[in-house]
Amino acid sequence: MLSESPNPHQGHLFLSPLMEQLDPSHPLLQLAKQIPWQVLDTEFRPLYAWRGKPAKPIRLMVGLSILKHLENLSDEALLRAWETNPYYQAFCGEVIFQWKFPCDPSDMSYFRQRIGSAGFEKILAVSIVIHGAQAIETEVCIDTTVQEKSTTFPTDAKLYRKVHARCLKLARQHGLKLTRTYLKEAQQLKREVAYATPKNKRRTIQRATRRLRIIAGRVLREITRILPAAATATEQENIALYRRALSQNRHDKNKLYSLHEPHIYCMSKGKEHKPYEFGIKVAITKTKDSNIIVGALAFDKNEHDSKLLVRVLEQVQRLSAHTPTVALCDRGFRGVKTVGETAVLIPQHKDKSADEKEQQKQRERFRKRAGIEPVIGHLKTDHRMNRNFLAGKLGDQINVLMAAAGFNFRKWLRCFIAWIQAGIIRQNSAC
Repeated sequence: MLSESPNPHQGHLFLSPLMEQLDPSHPLLQLAKQIPWQVLDTEFRPLYAWRGKPAKPIRLMVGLSILKHLENLSDEALLRAWETNPYYQAFCGEVIFQWKFPCDPSDMSYFRQRIGSAGFEKILAVSIVIHGAQAIETEVCIDTTVQEKSTTFPTDAKLYRKVHARCLKLARQHGLKLTRTYLKEAQQLKREVAYATPKNKRRTIQRATRRLRIIAGRVLREITRILPAAATATEQENIALYRRALSQNRHDKNKLYSLHEPHIYCMSKGKEHKPYEFGIKVAITKTKDSNIIVGALAFDKNEHDSKLLVRVLEQVQRLSAHTPTVALCDRGFRGVKTVGETAVLIPQHKDKSADEKEQQKQRERFRKRAGIEPVIGHLKTDHRMNRNFLAGKLGDQINVLMAAAGFNFRKWLRCFIAWIQAGIIRQNSAC
């Protein structure tokens, strides 16, 4: 059941309204005036039932989701900041200053699952619309990057220990008595891998890793033999995952790197400080001149960049209701020259027979295209895209969409602050 947001026009008998105590020119309050809350309320209202316990207001949950990526805060840190910051409360639609948390941190997870990636696409579309005509350009810049998942660096020893630990947990849950648990030996092998001495270090780690694999396989086979039929049906997916982890080899394709995030894959982007990254591929699309993000999409598979352009441009058209005529990409997108009505341009080697003015125009274009690299850097360092803590494939999509929305909202705030400062400077100069 959906509950309504507080009515800002309804007075309080003992307390003065929150808006009368705050600075009306504060950037967050001005941003709240630009966001069409009623449109979002109408879009998300069908996702709620008409009976049962009242849920939190839609404006509150949407406002918290925006603030989370706008200020780069976790769910728990955001609610602690919300309790002490009256501007956060006013942004989320509160009329009277609240003295307690608006909700439990888990309510934000339930809200993300409720509206899904399609709902967060609507929030990203709102972050584009508030920029007006600046967000409509005929040329866009597209680039891909890696959104790393919040997983440990994968090694075979870690994976085998986790399979062994999960098998023991499965046995405890179903009351199974194993012939041998190998618990003490597994702990000793863990220490051997972590603290191997320099002498014969490689041989020691390899021997301990092989032994961990043997132990995990023995426990898994015994559990599958004695597990009841009903429990086998419910745990079939997990058992298949454990077998996959134990059977894979070094040069296999589609390797398993994490038990709790089995969909992530390994990518090598040629970085000296980080040769390999474990997560998913993400495509970011921004306007060429105004640097407004008009597309952010995560992909389940590590495909070649040129095969992703169709879905990327479809999302741009869906979010901004505008199809760009030119897409500026790097050489990773080579192989495709047009996608629908959009021409795909990539840097080419200098052609001595070409017109000098046309070459200069192309150089200026691709200098603008290089501006997407710092935009991606800001998404990662300032808006929570550097390490994704949201679970599953849905969490991957939501995190990149809200990181892009947070970037757009932050850009609007910077423009508003610059406009205010310019007005103050003009006023002082006139005096």
